[in-house]
Amino acid sequence: MNITGHLRKMKVELQSPVHYSLVLGKELVPISDAIGEKVTLTHTGTKNCVHCNRSIKKTFNQGFCFPCVRRLAQCDMCIVKPELCHYEAGTCREPEWGDSNCMQTHYVYLANTSGVKVGITRHSQLPTRWIDQGAIQALPILQVESRLISGLAEVEIKDYVSDKTQWQRMLKGGIEPVDLAAQRDEIFEEAEMELGQLQERFGEEAVELLEYEDVVEIEYPVQQYPSAVKSLNFDKTPEVSGILQGIKGQYLLFDTGVINMRKFGGYEVTLQI
Repeated sequence: MNITGHLRKMKVELQSPVHYSLVLGKELVPISDAIGEKVTLTHTGTKNCVHCNRSIKKTFNQGFCFPCVRRLAQCDMCIVKPELCHYEAGTCREPEWGDSNCMQTHYVYLANTSGVKVGITRHSQLPTRWIDQGAIQALPILQVESRLISGLAEVEIKDYVSDKTQWQRMLKGGIEPVDLAAQRDEIFEEAEMELGQLQERFGEEAVELLEYEDVVEIEYPVQQYPSAVKSLNFDKTPEVSGILQGIKGQYLLFDTGVINMRKFGGYEVTLQI
């Protein structure tokens, strides 16, 4: 197999294990099927913005050109820090995009990635968000009416549980299952005052505590986890090659190192299996 195209983040399907497809332009390659095979990815030197498609020398925010980063709502600071959402102030870069993406139902969740963390996502991104983070377990704990509220809730909850993933530890495997339901109940108790204040501010219907959701268990297609994580980078080594030993999060795990497909959005590469 020999295919050339511009990378996007991998498509995922929640199966047991997760099924991954490598996105190369309009081609979807079932890369899960190549585990155990020698796989080579070669960057051709060409990069195109993932939004406007113009040829660029450097990408920003995982695949955008600099003008798009300055112009698009999806590249604004409030995407990284949703508690800074300024839609209601009338200063959103793209109000229609905000309507479709930010002024929608969001979930606050617990995920077991490199340990337990809190995160947020739009309702339409479950379970994709959990898989992209490499979670082996996940549990929605709040349903809220907007991205702003989810960000404010996350700020309060991260006083009690981390909001970060240690990606190297996540990729080494060996993460032990935990009782996420017990963690949820503990957070509800510890953050009762803060969550109550959010309900008073936005209304009880806008901040719903989810007390009876089931934990989602996620298995990844990995034959062997790396004992030491060596990060591969197309900008330093245009050709990435080795035996594909597994896939977790948005990472391909080779016997020669690991590479984050999402980081190189817009890069044109040739795939050989």
